[in-house]
Amino acid sequence: MNRWREWAIGSIVPGVLALVLAGIVWTKWRPTEPMPTTPAPVGSPGAAPTTAEELNRAISDLEQRVAKRPNDAGAAARLADVLLRQARVASNPGLAVRAEEVLKTALGHEPDNYDAMRAMEAVLLSQHRFEEAIELSNRARLVDPIDAWNYAVSGDAHLELGDYPKAFDAFEQMMKQRPSGPAYARASYARELQGDLDGALRLMEMATDATSAHDPEGQAWHHAQTGDLLFQLGRLDAAQREYDHAAFIFPAHPFAAMGSARVKTAKGDYAGALEIYLELLKRGPLPYLAARAGELYEQLGQHTDAERYFALAENGWRYDTPEPTLLAAFLAAHDRKLPDAVRIAEDTAKRRHDIYTMDALAWSYFRAGRVADAAKASAQALRTNTRDRTILYHAAAISQATGNPNVARTLLERALESNPQFDLASAPAARDLLKQLAGKSQRT
Repeated sequence: MNRWREWAIGSIVPGVLALVLAGIVWTKWRPTEPMPTTPAPVGSPGAAPTTAEELNRAISDLEQRVAKRPNDAGAAARLADVLLRQARVASNPGLAVRAEEVLKTALGHEPDNYDAMRAMEAVLLSQHRFEEAIELSNRARLVDPIDAWNYAVSGDAHLELGDYPKAFDAFEQMMKQRPSGPAYARASYARELQGDLDGALRLMEMATDATSAHDPEGQAWHHAQTGDLLFQLGRLDAAQREYDHAAFIFPAHPFAAMGSARVKTAKGDYAGALEIYLELLKRGPLPYLAARAGELYEQLGQHTDAERYFALAENGWRYDTPEPTLLAAFLAAHDRKLPDAVRIAEDTAKRRHDIYTMDALAWSYFRAGRVADAAKASAQALRTNTRDRTILYHAAAISQATGNPNVARTLLERALESNPQFDLASAPAARDLLKQLAGKSQRT
């Protein structure tokens, strides 16, 4: 499963929100008339830093200001900014809904306010409303053609829809407009999607260096992303150092904690990883956390607890904070309600063609016995030359089933290279399949 998706905050789009918040300290602040005393965004030079205490204080102060002056679009935009930040660190997707409410009120008073439009772009992304986000970013670009933020939003939305050429072009335009932490982070993700993990790592380190010291939350996020890339490269100890650094900069940052849990899982410390996930679940019952807890309980032989957490994950992705791609992938991975998984994946793929949706479709087809359909979808999941290990394992299993053992062997070797414990469920299956293919090769 894609690392940006793993950090999904409920209905908040994982990769998208991560990228959006990589640039949430606004790249171009402009005071809003006629209220020039609107505070600058948290995390910007001279403003309050993005510590946990300051985020809470900023929300309180800006809520009071907006309550007194609902037409203060500048304050509404600043409040939406902080609410989205808090949604990430507090695992509370409801704060994104509050951000939309505030912005709708402000835009009702001043429909063309640029700051409010700019903030609404992030909210639309967070709610999977990609086409609306693209449309609004295009409108905003007419108001300010040199603001790189609008290219960021357009690129993020096209990325989630699977239109990679348009996404990468938008990120390139963003970089031309203003090289910055948010631009480097997006360039990093573009490299990652295309299989260049070393290049992605260098760019993420550049994004970290370019992040203001006034933005500890943003710095922590970048260190956690660096850790994720190191984890993908199999450098587990180096990844853990990045997660520790993130937790030092911003104590209790959820991305740092989840990264540490992944390292513990890869090293076989299932009880330690489970403890982290259960602690995070106390802060917010996110489906991703429940799914990981269920897998660890299953590994520890506690099947009743595993099923309880699997049910929480399924219900969360199905009803509470819908995320159809993740739901279909989860159902297929755990052999649950396969006709449902196929239907959900097919419906999602009508709108979105990103490699993770296509992988979920491929694996749902495969589990349901539709191997030919699985092969077609798997080819789409591989089209960017991704090195995502789960996608590679799925493609290998499908290739083996379609009579291509040599292709399957190559894919499996790539999936297991440097990090044979990359995933609690997929990695053992990949190792078993590789042994099976090696045995057949020796017999022939």
